[in-house]
Amino acid sequence: MQEFLQDLPGVIYSFIIRKDSSRGFTYVSNNCMDILGVTADELYADHTIFRKNILPEDLPSFLKSLEKSHQERSIWNWEGRIRLRGEIHWIETRSTSTMAGDDNLRKGIVIDITERKQQEFEQELRYQTLVENLPVGIGIHMDGKLVFANSFAHQVLKVPAGGLIGRTVMEFVHPDYLQIVTERIQKVMGGEEIPVIAQKLIDNEGHVLEVETTAMPFTFKGKPAIQIIVRDVTEQKRAQREIRRNETFFSQLFDHVPMAVVMLDSNGRVQLVNRGFTEMFGYTLAELKGSNLNESIVPEEYRNEGIDINNLITSDRVIRLEAVRKNKQGKLVNVILYGLPVRMDDGIIGIYGVYVDITERKRMEEELQIRNAELDNFVYKVSHDLRAPLSSILGLVYLAGMEGNMDDPHEYIRLIGEKAQRLDAFISDVLSHSKNLKLKVSIEPVDLRKTIERAIADLNYLKGASEVDFFIESDQSVIHSDPWRISEIFRNLVSNAVKYRKTSGEKPWVKIQIAVNNRLATVVFSDNGIGIEKNNLERIFEMFYRATEQSDGSGIGLYIVKNAVEKLHGKLSVSSQPEAGTKFTIQLPDLETTLPEYNSKA
Repeated sequence: MQEFLQDLPGVIYSFIIRKDSSRGFTYVSNNCMDILGVTADELYADHTIFRKNILPEDLPSFLKSLEKSHQERSIWNWEGRIRLRGEIHWIETRSTSTMAGDDNLRKGIVIDITERKQQEFEQELRYQTLVENLPVGIGIHMDGKLVFANSFAHQVLKVPAGGLIGRTVMEFVHPDYLQIVTERIQKVMGGEEIPVIAQKLIDNEGHVLEVETTAMPFTFKGKPAIQIIVRDVTEQKRAQREIRRNETFFSQLFDHVPMAVVMLDSNGRVQLVNRGFTEMFGYTLAELKGSNLNESIVPEEYRNEGIDINNLITSDRVIRLEAVRKNKQGKLVNVILYGLPVRMDDGIIGIYGVYVDITERKRMEEELQIRNAELDNFVYKVSHDLRAPLSSILGLVYLAGMEGNMDDPHEYIRLIGEKAQRLDAFISDVLSHSKNLKLKVSIEPVDLRKTIERAIADLNYLKGASEVDFFIESDQSVIHSDPWRISEIFRNLVSNAVKYRKTSGEKPWVKIQIAVNNRLATVVFSDNGIGIEKNNLERIFEMFYRATEQSDGSGIGLYIVKNAVEKLHGKLSVSSQPEAGTKFTIQLPDLETTLPEYNSKA
C-alpha cells in the first residue's frame, strides 16, 4: 500500500482536531518529502513544520482559509507557493471534514501543480500579449474587482496605466445603465453569454462615453471570472448624429424651400422631388421615381432643349435660362430653370434642377405691355379729342371776329356751347376712368332699381332721350357692392342705349331686368337699337373704340363698364344683331355675402 501511495503525484494525509483543541497528523504518505520538503516523521512531531517553506506573501491566505475551514467544518481548498530545494513550487491542498465522535477528522491531499501553473502563466501571457494592443477595451472582473485591463481600456476610461486594477466596473457605469449592467453581470456569473448592447460609461474625467459592451464567463488563474469587452463608439455615434443632422437639414431645406426642386441621377432619372415641385407640376415622387423627367414635364416641342440642358449640366456646367414646362394636367408653366451638377470624388453623380414659377410675372409683363399700349393710345386719343373741340371753338371764335362777318352770333355761341359740352363729357369720362382705376372698393347696400332710375333721370338731357321708352322689371333689387361703380356702369349703358337708338321706324325702347338672390345680382339691358356688327362686337370694350359713325361719345364708356365690373368681381357679356338690338348681361356678386374677407382696402 505504501508503495502505491509512494507513486501518487500527491501527499495523502489524515489530520485530527480533538475536542480539547489539540491537533496533529494521524497519517502522512511517505512521499511528502518530494512535495512538501519535510518528512512524515517531522510532520507527526510538528504539524506546522512545513509552513516554513510557504512563501511569506502566501502564508496569510493559507492560515485564513485553513482556520475558516476548521471552524465551518467545510471543504478546504487552497493554492499557494512553497520553496522546495531552492526552487518555487505551486501546491494545491484539498480536504474534507468528518466527525468522529467529538473529534473533527480531516482527510485530504496535497498535490504539486507547478506544471499546471506554468501552463496557466504561459496562457495568461499569451492572452495579455494578444489583447494588449487590440483597439477595444478588454477587462477581467473577478470577485467584484478588475484583475486585468488592457491598454485600450485604460486609454478609453482616461486612467493611467495599471490604474484600473482593483477597481470595480460599476464605478464607470452611467447611472441610467446601473440596473441593466447589474442584471447582465448576474447572468454572466450564472454561466450565460450575453449579447452586445449599446450603453454609456463615464470616464475617469467625468465625460460620458457611448460604447458597445458584451461579457462572458472566463477562467482567470484557475478561478471563475468575467471577461468584459468594450468598444468605444462615441466618435462613431457623434459622426452618425452629425450625418443625421446634416441629412435633416438637407431634407427640410430641400422639402421646404419655396421653389420646385428635383434631384436627378447622372442619367437624368428622378431620385427626389420636393413639396414645391409637387405643388408646381402636380407629380409626386412615387409617380416620377426612376423615370426620365423630360418625358413628364418638358413639352414635346422643347424635348431636344431638355436633353441639351442635361448634357450641359453633366459636363459640369451650371445653367440658368427661362423655359416653358408643363404640369400634370398639361398646362404650360413659365419658369426660370437653374441646373446644377452634383459632384463627388471628381465625378458628376447627379443633377439638381430648381424651377422658379414666373407665370405671374409673364402675365404681368404682358399686361404691362397692354397697359403701355393703352397708355400710348390714351395719350394720343386724349390729346386728339381735347384738341378737336378746342380747335373748333377757336375756329368759331375766329370766324365770329372776322371783319364784315354778318352771320348770326347766336349760332356761333350755340356751336361753341355744343363743342364745350362734348369736351366736358369727354373730360368727365376720362376722370371716371381714372377714378375707377384708383378708387378703393367700398361695400354698401345698393338699390339697383333706384340707381338705374336715377341714371335715366340724370341723362334725360341727352339728345333723343325723350324718344326712348324704359321698362324696368325687378323683385328684390338690393345688394352689397360699390355704389359709385354700379352707378357708372348703369349710366354708361343707359347713355349707349340712347345714343345708338333707331332714329326711324319702330319706337326705341330699353328693357332692364333685375334678378337678385342673397349671393348674386343679374342685370340684363336689352334694346331694339341699331345693333353691332359681328366684326365689331369683340372690340367694343377697347379704350376709345367707336363701332359706328353714329357715336359722338368718347369711346371709353364701355371700357369703363368692363373695368368696373371686373373691380366688383362680376362678369359681363354682350350679344347683338345689326338692326335688331343689343343685350348686355351683367352678373354682380353680393360682396358682403360671397366675399366676407373683402373690405374697403381691397
